[in-house]
Amino acid sequence: MTQDFDLTRRSFLDRVLAATAATGVAAAAPWAAFAAGADPKPGDRLRLGVIGTGDRGRALIQNIAKTRNCTVAAVCDNYAPNLAKGRALVAATVPAFTDHRAMLDAGGLDAVVVATPLNFHARHSFDGFDAGLHVWCEKAMARTIADCGAMVKRAQSSRKLLQIGHQRMFHPTYLNALKRVKAGDIGTITQIRASWHRNNSWRRKVPPGRDLERKINWRLYRESSAGLMTELATHQLQVGNWFLDGVPERVIGSGSICFWKDGREVYDHVALVYEYSGGRKFVYTSLLNNARYGCEEQIQGSTGTIEPELGRIYAEVPPKALALERMKQDVQRGHKRTVPIGGATWFPELPVTTPGESLGWGEYDETMLQFEAFGESVRSGTPIPGLLRQAYWASVASLLGEQAMDRGEAMRWPKDLVEI
Repeated sequence: MTQDFDLTRRSFLDRVLAATAATGVAAAAPWAAFAAGADPKPGDRLRLGVIGTGDRGRALIQNIAKTRNCTVAAVCDNYAPNLAKGRALVAATVPAFTDHRAMLDAGGLDAVVVATPLNFHARHSFDGFDAGLHVWCEKAMARTIADCGAMVKRAQSSRKLLQIGHQRMFHPTYLNALKRVKAGDIGTITQIRASWHRNNSWRRKVPPGRDLERKINWRLYRESSAGLMTELATHQLQVGNWFLDGVPERVIGSGSICFWKDGREVYDHVALVYEYSGGRKFVYTSLLNNARYGCEEQIQGSTGTIEPELGRIYAEVPPKALALERMKQDVQRGHKRTVPIGGATWFPELPVTTPGESLGWGEYDETMLQFEAFGESVRSGTPIPGLLRQAYWASVASLLGEQAMDRGEAMRWPKDLVEI
C-alpha cells in the first residue's frame, strides 16, 4: 500500500534526501540535495521571465508559484490568446510582453524560462545568455544535435547556468528506485522496456481567419519538432541513460505515419532499440492510436524488476523444478505422489502477476522541486553536478533515434559531443 504523504515542503525534501542517502546514489543524483537549501530572505526570490505561455508554459508558471525561492517577474508570448491565459496566472503588476527581446531589455530578471516550440529553444536561450541571465529550458534541448551542443557551449562561455526540464530526476519514486538499483535489489540490469502510448491525434484546433496551422500545431512538423522522439521519448531516454549508467553505443529503429494521415510530417508510431555496452538494451515504443499501456518503464534485472511509473518493485519468481527432478527428490526422501504420464508439453509463459512491493511514495511535486533546485543553484552560483550532462545526452539520444528511423540504418553515438 502506498504510504500516506505529508505535503509539507520539509517532509517532501526529507523523503527526497532519504532516497539519495545510499552508496552510489548521491553521485548518480547529486541534484536532489540542491532543493534543500535554506529559505531565502524576503525579496530575495529568483526573478524569472517566462517566454512562452502555452499549455506547458502555464503549467510551469503554476509550479513556480509553489516554490519558496522563485517568482514569475515577467511573461511573454507572441500569440495573444496564450499571453492572456498566462497573465491570468500571475499578479496584475507582472508585466507582459509580445517580444521576448523587449522583455529582456526591460531588465529586472535573474533568469529566463524557455517554454517555446522546440526550434526556438536555442535562439531564446542564446538571447537569455547574451542578456546576462541564467536559463531554464524545457526539454528537449533543441531541434538539432548541433544546437544542443551550442547551448552547452554558450552556457559555459557565458558562465551562466543552463538547466533543462527533466523532472523525473527530482521525482522521489525514481530516486528511490535508483537507490534500490544501486543496492543491488534487482541484480544486474540487462534491459529496460519503455513506452509512451496515447490515443489522440495530437492536433489542436486552429482558429479560422489566420494561417496559424504551423504555429499552433508545431509538434506535427519537422521544421519545429521530431514529434514523439523530442516531445515524449526524451524523458524516458534520460531514465534509460540514468539507470544503465551510460549512453547507448548505437540505435536502430523504425518510424511511420501509420494512423493519423492528416498532413503531419512527424511519425505517429515509432519503435527503437538502443544498444548499450555489454549487450544491454533500451527498447522503446510510442504511438498515438492506442493508450492501453500508457507511459511506463520496466527496468529489468536478473533478480527483479522496477516499474517506477507504477511505484512498484518486483522480485523474480524462482523457476519451478522439472518433473523428473521432483521425482528424483521424492525417491531420495521416500515420498510418493501421482506421476502424470501424459498431458500438455508446453504452457504459455504468461506475465507473472505477483503484487510486488511499493517503492513507498505517494503524492509528489517534482516539477516544483526542480525549480527550487534551479533557484538554489543560481543563488549559490554552483552548477548542479551532472544535471546538464543527463539532459544533453537524452536530447542527443532522441535526435539520433530520429536519424536512425529516417535513414533506415543503425546510428552510432557521436564522438564529437561537447564535454561537460
